[in-house]
Amino acid sequence: MEARVIHPQLRADIFAVKVLPHLLQQVVRMQRNNRRMGSAATKTKGLVRGGGKKPWRQKGTGRARAGSIRSPLWVGGGTVFGPQPRDYTYRLPKKARRAALLSTLSLKHREGKLIVVEKIELGEAKTKLMRRMLADLKVESALIVLGESAPDIELATRNLPNAKTLRVAGLNVYDILRHEHLILTAQALQAIEAKLAA
Repeated sequence: MEARVIHPQLRADIFAVKVLPHLLQQVVRMQRNNRRMGSAATKTKGLVRGGGKKPWRQKGTGRARAGSIRSPLWVGGGTVFGPQPRDYTYRLPKKARRAALLSTLSLKHREGKLIVVEKIELGEAKTKLMRRMLADLKVESALIVLGESAPDIELATRNLPNAKTLRVAGLNVYDILRHEHLILTAQALQAIEAKLAA
């Protein structure tokens, strides 16, 4: 098990930009909306089973007019203006998403919550090893970003409620803000700087 902390020179145009809280809020809302299923549904009068026949004649009974036993006014009838399946997804402009990611990285760096390690080696995919490594780093909640695929680290982190592992390609504002610390491997740092270089 190895995770040696290093202190590299960080690029100011990535890790020291102005933090834009309104942009972070917009991107987090976008990400949360994009994860919604949008599958809530209720049955309207036309979808409820039964009610094809007029329950009684129009005139002469003394009762109110009725055309279907599945009217929304009746017990067991349809729902008026209930939720229907819909797509909640939308996308902010690419420049806005990039600016929000830079703001988030800068925020973590400014707060002293950014940790760069040379590499992470557990030896085997054991949750207790990952928990011990985080304890050695004095970290309770962390997003771990890897430069390449590492199945043993991803498996070891999967059962920890306050930790998550991502590759650089999946780095996003919501997951960074959800975790207290951001842990980058040296390889991940290089990939992030290459990806976000101005």
